[in-house]
Amino acid sequence: MPNVTDATFQEQVLDRSTEVPVVVDLWAAWCGPCRTLGPILEKVVAETDGRVELAKVDIDANPGVAASFRVQSIPAVFAIADGQVVDQFIGAVPEAQVREFVERLSPPKSEADLLVEAGDETSLRRALELQPDHPAAVVALARALVERGEVEEALALLARVPETPEGRRVAAMARVGADGSGAIDPGSEMDVLLERVKTDADARRRFLDLLEVLGPDDPRTATYRKALTARLY
Repeated sequence: MPNVTDATFQEQVLDRSTEVPVVVDLWAAWCGPCRTLGPILEKVVAETDGRVELAKVDIDANPGVAASFRVQSIPAVFAIADGQVVDQFIGAVPEAQVREFVERLSPPKSEADLLVEAGDETSLRRALELQPDHPAAVVALARALVERGEVEEALALLARVPETPEGRRVAAMARVGADGSGAIDPGSEMDVLLERVKTDADARRRFLDLLEVLGPDDPRTATYRKALTARLY
């Protein structure tokens, strides 16, 4: 249950909400009702086993987030799905009301959901027979296909569902020939591509795909993003 800041709100709440609903708890240390509501939210969200996530925002330390929600009193709780507010309440409401609020965001797992949790290819394909646009099944099967070089089927699968950060990364892996084994080193090619990104659209697209393959946790990613911006602007 991360403590979200103005700087991380886009990634940890808006981007993440394309994959799983996020409950945003706006609170402050001086707020007594916040101290009552906070543990209830944490308990109820934890009981969803990952179907809903909680993001806590200290409004005193993060005025930008507070302003974006036009908060006038706290605690204020917002449900975010696909980057949009889909539900909300104000004040320290009873646990039963919190539970109803969270359960509206986390319906029981379907048969397709359970098959995706199994994770093997047969189960993933069966999940997609039941629900052809199941986002998690699409991305998981696409990754498996990329790992054995079946790129065209992987990209066709990913085209079924809205883009997500993980889906973008798998698509980029497919386009650049990365299979997750470490067989290619994106950085070695990106240094060369940097010299061409301003005038060569293909080089620019390849560079962006390689950035996705590196991923946000690679320490080189921020450096290469800055370098790309410097070349383009």
